[in-house]
Amino acid sequence: MANTYFKRKIYDKIKGWKQSSNGRTALLLEGARRIGKSTVVEQFARNEYKTHIIIDFTEATDDIKELFSNLMDLDYIFTYLQNAYKTVLYPRESIIVFDEVQRCPKARQAIKYLVKDGRYDYIETGSLISIRKNTININIPSEEHRMEMFPMDYEEFRMALGDDQSTELMKEVFDKKISLGDGINRLKMRDLRLYMLVGGMPQAVEKYLETKNLAEVDKVKRQILQLYAEDLRKVDSTGRVSKLFMAIPSQLSKGMSRYRPTPVVGNISADKISELILTLEDSKTINIAYHADDPNIGMSFTADYNRYKMYICDTGLFVTLVFWDKDYTENIIYNQLLSDKLSANLGYIYENLVAQMLRASGHRLFYYTFPKDENHSYEIDFLISKGNKLCPIEVKSSGYITHVSLDAFKKKFSNRISTSYLLYTKDLRKDNQTILLPIYLTPFL
Repeated sequence: MANTYFKRKIYDKIKGWKQSSNGRTALLLEGARRIGKSTVVEQFARNEYKTHIIIDFTEATDDIKELFSNLMDLDYIFTYLQNAYKTVLYPRESIIVFDEVQRCPKARQAIKYLVKDGRYDYIETGSLISIRKNTININIPSEEHRMEMFPMDYEEFRMALGDDQSTELMKEVFDKKISLGDGINRLKMRDLRLYMLVGGMPQAVEKYLETKNLAEVDKVKRQILQLYAEDLRKVDSTGRVSKLFMAIPSQLSKGMSRYRPTPVVGNISADKISELILTLEDSKTINIAYHADDPNIGMSFTADYNRYKMYICDTGLFVTLVFWDKDYTENIIYNQLLSDKLSANLGYIYENLVAQMLRASGHRLFYYTFPKDENHSYEIDFLISKGNKLCPIEVKSSGYITHVSLDAFKKKFSNRISTSYLLYTKDLRKDNQTILLPIYLTPFL
């Protein structure tokens, strides 16, 4: 199934950029490696322009890279590129793509002058774009319009499996707060668990469609995780950033109210830890939730950036990382997970999934803890805002309908709350002022 093209919703966003920008900005599409950035941009360039040139800086010659060190003669640069790539460029009808632009910082800096020239459109793609060594000694162009891309979300995954109807139907279920009944809910939860296991990395989805074998899918995900680990070791030769990434499942499984880096990387200064976390966040391989010290709209202003929880950007990768102690994850484990029969407490896997879904829906991640008694605390897993109110969210991996933390939070901040949600595995229902929502409806929050 080589060269499989999956429908990605970001395509329409890129199209919107083209129409609104009209050459006044370049698009910078950033995200983790292997999420499909290059593929969707290539599709876009082929479909929306008369001609295009894609410069892949992972394999471009030194001569090509050196072109962007001297911008005195743009005519020469364009002539060279047209001959090198055997493509004629047409003013306002052609696009030049800088793929993996972080490998040629001078090309990124050149965007300012290329956009000002106005002849062609430009898209940059890359990962690790904001890492210090990829931006040192260059001026970041203000002419960049940044757009963040994520792994395939749940709707895109269902479309890849040939299901084009579920999202619209589930949106109606959410809007009208319809109970589907236990039978249909079980089917929908099984569909969701398949997404949890395969994940949204296009190569993993492609392998599943090709083989229907989750053990084969696991091999693909392990290759991606190894690639991430190698990339992180390249930007941090001490290996600490890579260790922080690999330790995320173990930290979440312990049910702690924050990620504790010291047991992972040892006793180092707070400033150094902050630098490592920033590097990891810039890699886009994680989703990070910061503690909101004063939960209210505008949570970024009161967030504690030294107190956080971390999640893997893709829950399929997260599941494989959970079983990293084995050389491979057996099909029997996957089948037990798919059937919801594995004995391990899977709460932290569902929590990672909700984090991924919320980020894909455009939410930044925040959480909140406050004292219950001398030895225990209440915890709100996620906080999102709707208008001028908050929606607190609690996640459960079971059908339990207790929501003590939500109740305590509502009592403490009653005037700040719109609707509170308990995300769990059973059918939609309402319990007083709390909506009990099946986890597969998370994208509509």
